[in-house]
Amino acid sequence: MTEQPRHVPVLLDRILELFDPALSGRPAVLVDATLGLGGHADALLVAHPELTLVGLDRDPNALAMSRERLARHGDRVHLVHTVYDGIQEAIDGLGLSRVDGVLFDLGVSSMQLDVAERGFAYSKDSPLDMRMDPTTGPTAADVLNTYAPGELVRILREYGEEKFATRIVRAVVNEREKEPFTNSARLVELLYSAVPAASRRTGGHPAKRTFQALRIEVNAELDVLRRAIPAALSALRVGGRIVVESYQSLEDRIVKRAMADLAKSTTPEGLPVELPGHGPQIRMLTRGAEQADEQEIERNSRAQSVRLRAAERIREAS
Repeated sequence: MTEQPRHVPVLLDRILELFDPALSGRPAVLVDATLGLGGHADALLVAHPELTLVGLDRDPNALAMSRERLARHGDRVHLVHTVYDGIQEAIDGLGLSRVDGVLFDLGVSSMQLDVAERGFAYSKDSPLDMRMDPTTGPTAADVLNTYAPGELVRILREYGEEKFATRIVRAVVNEREKEPFTNSARLVELLYSAVPAASRRTGGHPAKRTFQALRIEVNAELDVLRRAIPAALSALRVGGRIVVESYQSLEDRIVKRAMADLAKSTTPEGLPVELPGHGPQIRMLTRGAEQADEQEIERNSRAQSVRLRAAERIREAS
């Protein structure tokens, strides 16, 4: 497990604090919907000796590493190979109907970034794969080589918020007609040429937005997240809590909207009293999205872009 010493869980102390009222002093169940290398999961299991943890991950390599890391907790740990919108099916399979906590730590994991063969990092030449589950589905190379130009432009604009999407796609189409894309170095070189020099000087690495867009498309991340957050909220018992760490605005927007829908009353405006069954289903535990402080970022550079939102279920759905 050579990668694990490099894995530092983001905002770990804050996450432990937020979950404590829902998990302390009694048998409880928490779903870590994005288990990764199990850093958050391990700390939660240590903090709560009566906790049962259900760990989900689409990446079989991550599950194997977490299984070894969490082995000391014995039968308190149940690992499931699934995408994180499969929360309800996972807990149904364990004979559970409701849980006390759900954690999401979204985006690409440190393990996936560190292993060059996975193709997530534009700083290393590697196969253009980017699948979080390397056993299934199209790769980033498949997307680049087979998608229609208009669809590629849409992906770069929507998922990468890339303002030079049309220029980049024009260059990609020209190059793929000569030879299909297979490795990241060729794509990075193309992006350096396609993105204007002035933007390169001020807008960060020219490959960042395109690689993000390809990764989101390959893994259907936003579509999955739109299903996963409502599923997680539905799985919470009254008093249960959800904590979500996002790392880019598209994810955070989905999380914010899903929580906001349940945090407001559905009683028609103008009525003097709250109608039974129409009050908020959750209450927010964070004011807006919390960010890491300088000390946290210094300890863990991945925390620089984190946005954390948390909520507690206060009544069942009608």
